[in-house]
Amino acid sequence: MIAPYACDPDRSRGRRHEEPPPRDRNDFQRDRDRIVHCGAFRRLEYKTQVFLNHEGDLFRTRLTHSLEVAQIARSIARGLGLNEDLTEAISLAHDLGHTPFGHAGQDALAACMREREPGGGGFEHNLQSLRVVDRLEERYAAFDGLNLCFETREGVLKHCSRRNAERLGDVGERFLQGRQPSLEAQVANLADEIAYNNHDIDDGIRSGLLELEQMEAVPFFGGHLHAVRSAYPGLNAKRVLAETIRRMISALVADLVEQTSARIRDSGVASPDEVRAAPSLAAFSAPVREQLAQLQQLLRKALYRHPRVLRTTTKASRVLRELFAAYADDPRLLPVEHQRGQRQLRAIADYVAGMTDRYAIREHRKLFSVQDW
Repeated sequence: MIAPYACDPDRSRGRRHEEPPPRDRNDFQRDRDRIVHCGAFRRLEYKTQVFLNHEGDLFRTRLTHSLEVAQIARSIARGLGLNEDLTEAISLAHDLGHTPFGHAGQDALAACMREREPGGGGFEHNLQSLRVVDRLEERYAAFDGLNLCFETREGVLKHCSRRNAERLGDVGERFLQGRQPSLEAQVANLADEIAYNNHDIDDGIRSGLLELEQMEAVPFFGGHLHAVRSAYPGLNAKRVLAETIRRMISALVADLVEQTSARIRDSGVASPDEVRAAPSLAAFSAPVREQLAQLQQLLRKALYRHPRVLRTTTKASRVLRELFAAYADDPRLLPVEHQRGQRQLRAIADYVAGMTDRYAIREHRKLFSVQDW
């Protein structure tokens, strides 16, 4: 039984293209299944989270990250009486438009679009995720994209510039009116934060770029680390780390459910539309938010700006910039299906954003290495 402020698939605002209702599942479950079966979702397996895919088999990728977000988000949704299927669908789709090479690739592609087409809409990875599900996937005879429900599309678009929101119709209206998305979308957004903060610590320590002792200085991590060591003296480092991160995730989920429940009660919202008209309701408590800010500050300094990571992101940025420039200067280098005429730069951005890390590296080698004819 879901809460009155949760999204109900029987009261969905519908799809862009009318379809018969599904027989053995609800509309949000159909959305989730379409996302899991689409090509863009499979390509996330070979897209960078922090470490390039070929740097190690056990580091997170965009795919494993999306799965972790979905699992955490479902737990939170269950605790709040929200629609778990919708929350899962949003979580699984939120990174479908992400470029290869993580945020370095995103920044490079955004810069290319600004330089080549000022005022043309640029590149935003959340907006690209919406383009993937609305237009770029080609799986169905009757329509482009996946034809997802409004509520799923609303949740996929976490951020959007005003200029782009004006072009998006119903799903862009909330950015123009200063309204919120559904609680399911708000929860998926914060589950994303829980997932990447914790698995970046795990991957950072596994890679040798972070040390347990270094992380111990952050109160939120250090408190759970000390509790694990006290409860399990002599436990090996691998298990100490795993148990610490498990406890951190549990604590964040519990705090988020408790704080959000209180905000829901105080607001008196009794429908999804009242949620959209209210201030943001999903939130951590102030002490936890402060501790997370300290954690993120350390990760930025010690991990994301580590010389080894910066060397990789610099190379990645150069690869994407040079690929984009080559295609823009001579679109005949593109596969035929991507030579689209009037909006050629947007077609190039779509093509490059859809690449996996290893495909982008391979294509760059083909274009620029004299050893690969």
